[in-house]
Amino acid sequence: MEDGDFIRIDYIGRVSESREIFDLTKEDVAKKEGIFNPDFKYAPVPVVIGGNFVVKGLEDELKKMKLGEKKKIVVKPEEAFGERRPEFIKLVSRAEFKKQDLDPYPGMPVNINRLAGRVLSVSGGRVRVDFNHPLAGKTLEYEVEIKEKITTDLDKVKAILEFFMKDDKNVEIEIKETIAEIKMKKDVLRRTKRAIAENMMKWIKHIKTVRFLDEFTQ
Repeated sequence: MEDGDFIRIDYIGRVSESREIFDLTKEDVAKKEGIFNPDFKYAPVPVVIGGNFVVKGLEDELKKMKLGEKKKIVVKPEEAFGERRPEFIKLVSRAEFKKQDLDPYPGMPVNINRLAGRVLSVSGGRVRVDFNHPLAGKTLEYEVEIKEKITTDLDKVKAILEFFMKDDKNVEIEIKETIAEIKMKKDVLRRTKRAIAENMMKWIKHIKTVRFLDEFTQ
C-alpha cells in the first residue's frame, strides 16, 4: 500500500503485557471475549494510508501489506501512543469539577479545558488527574487484515465521513465535478467539519471544494 490509498481493515488490538483487548472490529470476537457492545458498529474501518488514521507503527506495516493479507504486528510505545510522561499528571482544583457539577472519584474519566484525563486521587480541595493517553507506555499487538481497497471518489468521501462521524446515516452526498456537497441532518462541530474538508481535499484527487449544507426538518 502507498500514501493516499484508501482501504478498509479488520483488526483486533491488544495490550501486549495483559492481553487485554482495547479495540476491535469483529463482532464474533467481541462476543467470544465477553466484551460485546450492542451499541457499537462492528465492521471493517476506513484508513487513508499516510493520513494518520491509525498509530504510526501500524500504518508503517500496512504500507508493506497487500489487499487480502493478514498479519500480526507488535507496536512499541514510541510508535503508538508514546511513553507515559510525569508532567501530564496534574493537580486540579476541585472547584473546576464543581463548575461542571461533578463529584470526582478515582478512575473517573474527565474532560478539562478540552483535555481528556482520568482521576487518580482526591485529597481535600485538590484532584490528581492523569492526562496521559490510557495506552501511553504500552506495547500493543494487532491482528490486522486488509479487507478492501476503496477506489471511487464517492466511496472515498463516504469513508472520510465515516471515520470522523462514525454514524453517516444522516448524511447525503453529491459530487459536482470538483465540489463535494454534504447535506447533514444533525449538528456537527465546526472543527470536525474542517478536519473532514481538509482530508477530502488532500487525499481525493478531484475534490477541490467541500460544502456543508445543514438541514433541519420537523
